Amino acid sequence: MLAIFNKNLVDPPKELNSPNPHSSGSGKTPKYPQEIVKSFQQTYFHNDPHSVGFGNSAFLAYSTCKGPQIHQQRLFCGVDNIYCIFLGSLINLNSLNKQYGIRRATNEAMFAIEAYRTLRDRGPYPADQVLKDLEGCFGFVIFDQSAGTVFTVLGTDQRVQLFWGIAADESVVICDNLDKIKASCAKSYAPFPSGCMFHNEAGLISFEYPKNKLQAMPRIDSEGAMCGANFKVDTSSKKPSMPRVGSDANWALCGSHI
Repeated sequence: MLAIFNKNLVDPPKELNSPNPHSSGSGKTPKYPQEIVKSFQQTYFHNDPHSVGFGNSAFLAYSTCKGPQIHQQRLFCGVDNIYCIFLGSLINLNSLNKQYGIRRATNEAMFAIEAYRTLRDRGPYPADQVLKDLEGCFGFVIFDQSAGTVFTVLGTDQRVQLFWGIAADESVVICDNLDKIKASCAKSYAPFPSGCMFHNEAGLISFEYPKNKLQAMPRIDSEGAMCGANFKVDTSSKKPSMPRVGSDANWALCGSHI
């Protein structure tokens, strides 16, 4: 899968940028979104790639190819200008649909959209608590075109992986293919941290440990070059708790209101 969001839409952690992207002397440079999209389409030409663009703001793409395990399935769905790419599976999908009163969700991507929309519009549930209810191995990206919202989540099961980085024009690139993210973002990339969610207004948050802050850890690749930082939960540092107030505590704002 591939998702690209313009810098005017998404402001990622500054530590995702490599402090010295050409330190290895390899001469590799980040690509522009058009080049990244073209490369993705060429790579998955025989696997029925699907894509949708939103002007200069965003681009989403996925391929129908999947590995031998069910957790490697890729799903794409769009409802009322809300789009989702979902990787993996939820073993409790049926019970989640009943729990949140969602009747139209036929697969995981549909559930993610319907749950996001329900909680955005009328649900007083904090996002971290909702995500803790998801059982399985999963990662997904939601783009709410009408609200200009980007919401990315990676579960705690590390069988599904996501990577993110910075393109040549400072757009944010999210992909499940490590080779593609390296080729697209040069040294300014990192694994997306498991058990975390990213919202373009609230930033990067751990839903597994919502009371703890995330710490950027310097990362050096096999060539000895500084890359984008890893993000780890800081067990010694906690955020001040905030009371949950009305419908503000929902996925639209992604507040970890305890």
